[in-house]
Amino acid sequence: MPLLTVLAVNAAVSAVAFLVLWAVSLRTRDVSFIDAWWGPSMALLAWSTLLQGPHTPHGLLLTGLCTLWAARLGGYLFWRWRKHGADRRYVAIFAHYEKTKRWNFATTSLIIVFGLQAVLGYVVALPVQLGQGPGALGALAYAGAALAIVGILFETIGDAQLTAFKANPDNAGKVMDQGLWRYTRHPNYFGDACVWWGLYLIAAETGLGAWALPGPVLITFLLTKWSGVPTTEGKMKKSKPGYAEYVARTSGFVPWFPKKV
Repeated sequence: MPLLTVLAVNAAVSAVAFLVLWAVSLRTRDVSFIDAWWGPSMALLAWSTLLQGPHTPHGLLLTGLCTLWAARLGGYLFWRWRKHGADRRYVAIFAHYEKTKRWNFATTSLIIVFGLQAVLGYVVALPVQLGQGPGALGALAYAGAALAIVGILFETIGDAQLTAFKANPDNAGKVMDQGLWRYTRHPNYFGDACVWWGLYLIAAETGLGAWALPGPVLITFLLTKWSGVPTTEGKMKKSKPGYAEYVARTSGFVPWFPKKV
C-alpha cells in the first residue's frame, strides 16, 4: 500500500479514537485520563501501519517494543489518574479559559487537550510508521532495540521507586533522592526519551525510517523543555523545601553521579 495512504489511514484511525475519548470527557467533565492514552495512541499507529502492509522484521520489532512501552506507561498513568483524580494542569487550563470566556469546556478540551495530543503523538510516532520497511535486522536495529529496552526498564524502575517512596508516610514533604533518582531528577523522562531514540534507530535502518527524525526530537523537546521537566520542577520548587539542594547536586536529565555541594 502506498506510504501516503498508510499515513492517511493512520491519521484517520487516530482521529476517531481521540474523538471518541473527547466525547467521553464531555460526560465526565474531566480530561485527565487522556494522559493514559498517550502511549496506547502511538501503539495504535504502529499496529495500524503493520496491518496495512507486510509483516517485516523491522515492523514486528517496532510494533512489539512500542506496544510494551505503551502498555506499561498507559497502565501506570491510568492507575495514577484513578488514585489521585483530576490533574492539576488540566484544572488550571480550564480555569483559565473559563475566566477569559474564550472557549467553553467542549471547545477547550477538543483543541487544547485532545486535538493537540493527537497531533503531537502522530509526529512522535513517526518511527513506528515510517520504519516498517523490508530488510533483515542489522546492527543498528539491535542497538536500537537494546536502547529502547533500557529506556523501558529505566522509566519503569523510576516510577516504581517514586511510587514506593510516596506511599511511605515518613517521606511526606521530603525530596525523592534515592535509587535512580539519585543520579537524575527525571529517570522516567530520560527512559522515555531512550525508548523513542531506540525506536528511531530501528526505523532508520530501513532507509525511509531515517526521515522519522522529527519524532524523537519532538519527544525530547516535550520532555525537557515543555510539558515534562519544566512543569514538574516548577511544582517541586514551590512544594519541597529541600528541592533546590537536590537540583544543585543531581543531574537534570542524563544520569550522572551526584555533585558534592
